[in-house]
Amino acid sequence: MLEHIDLLSTFLSMAYSLAYVAAIIALASAQTTRQTWAEKYGLQEDMPFSGPLSFAHLPYSKCLETTNSSQPFDIAILGVPFDSAVTYRPGARFGPYGIRSGSRRISPYVGYTTAWGYSPYEQNTTIIDCGDVPTIPFDIFKAMDQIDTAYGTLINRPVAMETDFGANTTRNAAKDGKPHPRIMTLGGDHAIILPILRSLYSVYGEIAVVHFDSHLDTWPAQGFYGANNNTITHGTMFWTAMNEGLIAVGNSIHAGIRCMMTGYGDIQHDQQVGFSMITTDDIEELGTDGIIQAIKRRVANKPVYISLDIDVVDPALAPATGTPEPGGWTTREVKRILRGLAGMNIVGADLVEVAPAYDTNG
Repeated sequence: MLEHIDLLSTFLSMAYSLAYVAAIIALASAQTTRQTWAEKYGLQEDMPFSGPLSFAHLPYSKCLETTNSSQPFDIAILGVPFDSAVTYRPGARFGPYGIRSGSRRISPYVGYTTAWGYSPYEQNTTIIDCGDVPTIPFDIFKAMDQIDTAYGTLINRPVAMETDFGANTTRNAAKDGKPHPRIMTLGGDHAIILPILRSLYSVYGEIAVVHFDSHLDTWPAQGFYGANNNTITHGTMFWTAMNEGLIAVGNSIHAGIRCMMTGYGDIQHDQQVGFSMITTDDIEELGTDGIIQAIKRRVANKPVYISLDIDVVDPALAPATGTPEPGGWTTREVKRILRGLAGMNIVGADLVEVAPAYDTNG
């Protein structure tokens, strides 16, 4: 009898042990059945301080490579890290990187502004960052050709959407009657606008340039700073562009001029190149609205290229530039003027002469 009891006790102990083990296994199994990130949190959204570096967290693509040659877009961000044509402080070759870094707080999730009343990410328009043009720093003429080739390649790509916000403006302005994408270029020194205008001319003809800058940049290239063999600098490119027939003479305009000049002859020469001038001090009399209207009257219905040299802004607010001039416009004034230019036949734009090494404001 005792033997049967011992045997029964053994079986019961084994049963309890197996049940205990099974419970542990079941508990472990429950603990290892975890939700994936997508199931639990959804999208892998970048924080302002995280993620791969692109302008405003836009999708990034090396658009110039053959594997991406069929990728359509409406607006492209294109970096041009070139500063071999400067006359004072270098460093604008790091501008595209610095501008992208400074844009990180903007994203598809934080893009709405009260000033515009919408987010550009929500306009049914494909906007991408096409990376940088690999420009050679040792040969200015080859670098100009590299920029021309890259820009010409991209503006002849198919657009993604034909909308008022995207391609209708370029289709109406283009010589071939077709829509073309638009490019926002990040410089780089201001000489990069010369090959850009060459590419734009091939599509649109003469371009009306709205030039935000503290300097004229229309000085004759021959003998500039004593150089007899180089006709390309960041202070002479509009003179060269005029001589090549790229600029709409009589429809182009400077805004924010306040630089020192060699004499009144510089202004007379500037007028011959085809520009009118709004000085920095004119804002006191005209106000931002008056400046906006003056620009619109000047360019009329021409295809328009907006070129913004960061030194148009007062160096107290934007010190990161190679040729700073005191007494500039505020960032608020420049932003207000730019908003007022909406509705023009804008076919491209740039932001140039950003040299991050001189940024003391972070």
